[in-house]
Amino acid sequence: MPDLPKKKVGIVACSGEELPEGTVTRLAALKVLEQLRPADTVTICLPLFLAGGEGDRAFARFYPTVAVDGCDKRCAARATEMYSGKPAASVVVSDLVAEDGMGQPEGKRRLNDAGQQAVEATAERVADLVDMLLGKTAGQRAEVLAESVEVSEPEEAVQATCACGSGIPIQEVAVDGRVVTLIALPLIFQQFHQAGKMPGEETARELLEVVKIYNPILQEEEEDYAKTLRREYAAFSEKQEVPA
Repeated sequence: MPDLPKKKVGIVACSGEELPEGTVTRLAALKVLEQLRPADTVTICLPLFLAGGEGDRAFARFYPTVAVDGCDKRCAARATEMYSGKPAASVVVSDLVAEDGMGQPEGKRRLNDAGQQAVEATAERVADLVDMLLGKTAGQRAEVLAESVEVSEPEEAVQATCACGSGIPIQEVAVDGRVVTLIALPLIFQQFHQAGKMPGEETARELLEVVKIYNPILQEEEEDYAKTLRREYAAFSEKQEVPA
């Protein structure tokens, strides 16, 4: 298997500026990323994600994400699900405030005491979810967390500190006249080349089976993908033979 980067959790915060809860999400996410779980998390920039940032989208397709939303519109969670897959977990600040009986956050640039309390509570909740998703939380505590927030199992077919620079390699290829992005393809090609695999039909089939581990491919599209992989791997192998 390709040697992919260490598994981390992506934090997607709505950061909406029209509500105090949006400020809470931004500050809570920063606290998790910079203080509570810096070694286990990366940030996913929501505007870049929506604009088509392939690094962020690739990360969210491959690794678990926690969506942190300010209100029940759930912009971060919905955007993640639309472009990469349902978040592994989500936190809604307004729900958390009501659940814990906290005061109403107020202020946008400078939060009141209730807002600061909401930041701390949200950051702690997200940090706990990160632990749970990485298997670092005791079973009983994980069950309690699972009851208090929306948590979903990762999709089977979906399996890169900013996600866009996290090290997950991607490559765009043309499949039956359309451009698709394949996760881990450069590493897979390197692995096959180092193993002495020569371009051809049999190698293309082997490539397809490995590529399918990291990318959702419909059964009826497998022939088209196999043709593309055969062509792209032949071009990759030819470049490796050219002296630097």
